[in-house]
Amino acid sequence: METQTIHDPEVKYFECCPPFDPSPCELKFIEWDNKKFIFDKVVTAFYMPLNFGHVMKRMMEKVERVGAGTPDYVCLSDHTSKWNMDLYLAVDREIPGAHNVTLSGKYFTNVYEGDFKNTKAWCEDFEQIASSRDLNVKKWYMWYTTCPKCAKKYGKNYVVIIGKVD
Repeated sequence: METQTIHDPEVKYFECCPPFDPSPCELKFIEWDNKKFIFDKVVTAFYMPLNFGHVMKRMMEKVERVGAGTPDYVCLSDHTSKWNMDLYLAVDREIPGAHNVTLSGKYFTNVYEGDFKNTKAWCEDFEQIASSRDLNVKKWYMWYTTCPKCAKKYGKNYVVIIGKVD
């Protein structure tokens, strides 16, 4: 994901979320060395986000205020409980006034497509694939590549599972 574009380069303008190309993330390994993100929290009820849009807007306003970019529009979700989800939005530099963090390590990725109700099956599949490759997944992230409105517009709802492995 670091060296390849994962969004359609032919699309020069989009209203919200760019179209997503799943091929660079299908059964791939990536390495991050202090990859920059900003961090925020989303309130959830039984894992369903309640204020995701508000939190994303708040994060993007901080990014746009300083003219920073969001490489490949990567936004990782870490479902820490039934009541909370941590968000990590990739940025191209430190963002003043934001909670700046970095992620490093080796990660294994796979892409899934469909309704969010399939998340449990996707996670089970990812776990099976990782196990079959003798990978120990230490931390899981979900990357919802488009908002529901854009997923409907494009006719695809891609979700990337990104697992930190050792």
